[in-house]
Amino acid sequence: MRLRLFTLVSLVSALGAGGCGQGVDDADQIPDPVVFNALTGSGAPNGPHFNLNIIGMSNPKDSVGCGSGGRIFVPLVGSTQIGLTEGPFAVLDCDGTDGHASFQLPNPDPTNSGTTTFSVFARALGKPGGTATTTTCATDVATGELFCSVFQMVLVRTSGKQTFTNVSKQLLFIFADTNGDGKLERFPLFDSAMQDFFWQFDNNGLRLAQLRFYQVPTTVM
Repeated sequence: MRLRLFTLVSLVSALGAGGCGQGVDDADQIPDPVVFNALTGSGAPNGPHFNLNIIGMSNPKDSVGCGSGGRIFVPLVGSTQIGLTEGPFAVLDCDGTDGHASFQLPNPDPTNSGTTTFSVFARALGKPGGTATTTTCATDVATGELFCSVFQMVLVRTSGKQTFTNVSKQLLFIFADTNGDGKLERFPLFDSAMQDFFWQFDNNGLRLAQLRFYQVPTTVM
C-alpha cells in the first residue's frame, strides 16, 4: 500500500545511555513509497517518523541554546503549556522552562472520522522514578469555556527496558462533555469548534518523554 508522506520527518533518535537531551534528530525528506511493518520489540512501528523529545531540566534553559531538531525543554518538576499549531511537524518554541512552549503538527483527523492519518507513540526514558502527565485542552469557540480531555497520557519511568505505547487518543483528541448532556464529545486537534489547542505537560521528575509520530492510522472510540 502506498502512503502519502509527512512533509517533515526525522530518523530514529540516537540516544545515549543517559538519554536526556542527546542525539536529537534533524528533519529529513523520506522518498515515496514507504512500507510500515508491524510493531517492533520497542512497541512502536518500524519506519520513518518525526521524533519529539520533551526533556526535563533542573535549571531554566536559555532558548538561544536550544539548537535545531525535535526537542522541547521543560522544568524537571512543574508545568508547561505546549501550544499546538497546525502545519508540518516543527518545534516553534523549544524553551518551556518558562512555562510555555510551542509545537506544530498536521491535522490528525480533518473529518473527525475517529481514524487518524498518523499516530503518536510515547515512552519514558532517563533516570528511573520520574512521572509526567499530559492533558490535551482547547477553548470552545462558541462559549469561550476551556475544556480538557478526560483521557491523559501518563508516563512512568520504571527500571528496565521502556517500550512505546500508542497515545494517539490522549494527545490528538479532546474527549469532553461540552454540552452538559452527560456524554463525551470527540474533538480532534484543530477542530473548528475549538481554538487555542495545547498540551498541559505536568512533570514530576521525568527526565525524558520521547514521542514518535508515524504515518499509520489509529481508530479511537
